[in-house]
Amino acid sequence: MVKEVIVAYGHPNVQATHPSTLMLTKETHLSKAGDCIIAVGADKSVSDLSAEFKNAIRKPNAKLTIIIAAGSMEQQVNAAGSPELVLTDPSDIVVRKSSYISERTVAIRADKSSSDLSRQLVSRLKDPKQTIRVSLVVT
Repeated sequence: MVKEVIVAYGHPNVQATHPSTLMLTKETHLSKAGDCIIAVGADKSVSDLSAEFKNAIRKPNAKLTIIIAAGSMEQQVNAAGSPELVLTDPSDIVVRKSSYISERTVAIRADKSSSDLSRQLVSRLKDPKQTIRVSLVVT
């Protein structure tokens, strides 16, 4: 098991309505067009993840458990790693329902996208004072 924790923040423009992805970004500005973004001001992008994490998520049968926590509320997303992951983007972390891989992709074949998150959780993700902790656990 290898774990990374990303700390990010809510934003009033979080929509969380994208049907196939969810994303964290180091950027602090968010327009309403960024409908997959669930948190801003992240302290890590995919390029900042440890070598140990990157090696683990690139194993052929790697499984990723993502826990999105805002205060006492949390939700789990399950996804898969891939030997094809690039993990070089300096700004973002993207989880996809599809098998598409770009430099921002940390996991594919997820069981949830941003639109599948609980609307109670999303209301917290809209609060700029809300600290959001996203745990990425590879098994």
